[in-house]
Amino acid sequence: MRIISGQHKGRKISAPKQLPIRPTTDMAKEALFNIINNQYYLDEISVLDLFSGSGNISYEFASRGVNAITAVEIHAGCTQFISEMAEKLDMPIEVIKSDVFAYLQKTPKKFNIIFADPPYALPIEEFQQIAQMAFQKELVLEGGILVIEHEKHMDLSETPNFREARRYGSSVFSFFEK
Repeated sequence: MRIISGQHKGRKISAPKQLPIRPTTDMAKEALFNIINNQYYLDEISVLDLFSGSGNISYEFASRGVNAITAVEIHAGCTQFISEMAEKLDMPIEVIKSDVFAYLQKTPKKFNIIFADPPYALPIEEFQQIAQMAFQKELVLEGGILVIEHEKHMDLSETPNFREARRYGSSVFSFFEK
């Protein structure tokens, strides 16, 4: 995987092979950030990266100037890798080892952008639960969005707060807002 833009543009990041990850493709990531760049001043927002995996999305936000990033991942190897890379690249990423649903239940923080890339094998109800918790607990700031990445055969359009879905290859980004 590589960082597409910003301070670390072009930097390749190689995660250990034993990590259980499926990084967002460069094509999909580039499309996502084109959308986000048109809506936000990245140096003025806070980001929550759920199911962070390798940290791919967190690194991209940090490289583009976001100063407040929280990465939540349950796998110890993944959290260690993200912490090491964030330190090595001097990126403002707070890494939290936690179950995502437990974190959403207890966090008092609010974010401009919440990005979630759950394992595609999770049942649709758990994808919907992410959106439900984010908005019921008011974790998305006014004018903010929740983006959930999922496989192309899943339809989240009936989930409350759904705005639109955009497909990139075999991945889809579903956008939610207040």
